[in-house]
Amino acid sequence: MPEPKIAQKEPICVELTDGKKYHWCTCGESATQPFCDGKHKEAGQFKSLHFEVLEPKKAWLCACKHSKNAPYCDGTHKTL
Repeated sequence: MPEPKIAQKEPICVELTDGKKYHWCTCGESATQPFCDGKHKEAGQFKSLHFEVLEPKKAWLCACKHSKNAPYCDGTHKTL
């Protein structure tokens, strides 16, 4: 599998709503970071990561696309 594009080397803070389904960008090409806009179809071999939260919360979502805890930031961007 090809390496994703690093959208930015810091996470993006978002407010997540309970019960809403989210689609996190895995390719790094989306114009609506950190969420998917379908660009992975052009980038090839990527699929968005689907997730849902059970309660509303603020979260730091990965924008470097290398987190081992995707879609959440795990600090990997500091080593890239």
